[in-house]
Order: sequence, then structure tokens, then C-alpha cells
Amino acid sequence: MKKVSILAAVFVMIMSLLVIGCGSSGSNSNAGKDSGQAADIKAIKDRGVLKVGVKVDVPKFGFKDPATGKVDGMEIDLAKAIAKKILGDENKIDVQAVTAKTRGPLLDNGEVDLVIATFTITDERKQSYNFSDPYFTDGVALMVKKNSGIQSLKDMNGKKIGVAQSATSKKAIQDAAAKDGVKVSFLEFGTYPEIKTALDSGRIDCFSVDGAILFGYLDDSTVILADRYTPQEYGVASKKANTNLAKVVNDTINDMKKSGELDKLIQKWGLK
Repeated sequence: MKKVSILAAVFVMIMSLLVIGCGSSGSNSNAGKDSGQAADIKAIKDRGVLKVGVKVDVPKFGFKDPATGKVDGMEIDLAKAIAKKILGDENKIDVQAVTAKTRGPLLDNGEVDLVIATFTITDERKQSYNFSDPYFTDGVALMVKKNSGIQSLKDMNGKKIGVAQSATSKKAIQDAAAKDGVKVSFLEFGTYPEIKTALDSGRIDCFSVDGAILFGYLDDSTVILADRYTPQEYGVASKKANTNLAKVVNDTINDMKKSGELDKLIQKWGLK
């Protein structure tokens, strides 16, 4: 009988240790999760600067003045507002030039905390990144030479259209052309200045991207057609795991919407 009691006591001790072990494991997981959720903001505060991927070839959104080397625009001001929210100082930002093709990979490898670079929110992209609520809405548009005689997409049968690599413009125009029964071809470029140069030299017949971006390249020899295709909503993107950072960004944007500060920025930069 005594032997049975000893075995029972040993069994109870083993089970207790297993329960404690399981409990400890769960607590550690939660602690790690909590720590991970806070780590994205803490990393920025410890570093003392918010790293942001921005465009440097989109006048009024993010543009580098070749004379001064200074980058400014509405999206730079938005980055400053977020830096002020996190670090208490709008000047604590470190901007890095991105293109439509590089902005995702730079977020993936952690070289930037945020991308604020005319980044259109799509369901597909939301699978890979956190996106804030939209801070600007535009539509895909078409720029052609004034002397081309082109009045609309229906006049572009057999024409070449220049678009940015990895941008949403190509699909928007493809869908619209198919609907109108128009056959067009595309050439893809790394930057917007390259597309404009191709239009000026006659390599392409049309430059297509969002209307507000095209206005930055409008000159006396070109015209932007009136039609707009597929609304493009711009959002601030962050790495999927950085949920705390995504919330701070979204709260900042929505506070700016409520206060009217976002509208003032859009007016300040003459965006339409």
C-alpha cells in the first residue's frame, strides 16, 4: 500500500511540473509577443530617427531639387508629421529614394521603416504590407504630345504607352483599352523622368501614370487628357509585423484629416 502511495505522489509531482512548464511556456510566448509589438516603435526611438522611403522624381509629392539636393513635397511633410508623433521632432527623419520597383524590397529588408511614395493601396499589396487609410486619391491618366492629334484612349490603337515598372498604371490602361476594343503596347521604365524623355524623343506615344504625378511633368509641348481610370488611393506602407507602427501612422493621418491639416498640406502643394 505504501508503495502505491509513493508512486501516486511521484505521478502528481510529474503532472504538476508539466502543468507549470506549459504555463511558463505560454507566459513566455505572450511576453515575446508583447515585446515584439512594442519593439517596432522602440527601435525607432532608440535609433532616434524615422527612416522613410520616398519618391525623389515626383514634383509636389517627393522631389529632389538638383540645385540644392533638398527633397521636399507633400509626402515629405507627412513623414515629418509622423516623426513628430513618434520622436517629438519633425526633423528626425532620414529619407531614402525609392522607385515603384524598389519600395517593397526596401521595406522587406528593413532599410526603411515606412514607404510614403505615391504607393497605391491594393488588395494584393495588403497581403504583404500594412497600409494606412488613404491620404490622397487620384486616377490613372494619359499624357501625350500636343501635336499628336490624340484626344482619348480610343485614338491610341497601335500606339506605345510608357509606364513605370511595378506600377498599377499598366493594368488600369490595359483594362480600359480592352473595354474600348483598342490594342496598345507598353514599354516599362525605372523612373518617371525616363518615361518623359521617351515621350519627348518619340520612343513612346503616351506617358501614363496617376494624374497628379503627370502634372509635375507637364510642359508647353504636352497635354494631359481629361479621362481618368481606376481610382488610386495612396497609403503609407509598413512591414507586416510592425503593427504598432502601423497604428501610430494611421492615427496620425486620421487626426490630420479631422483637424484639416491634411487638406492644408494638399492645398500647400497645389495637388489636384
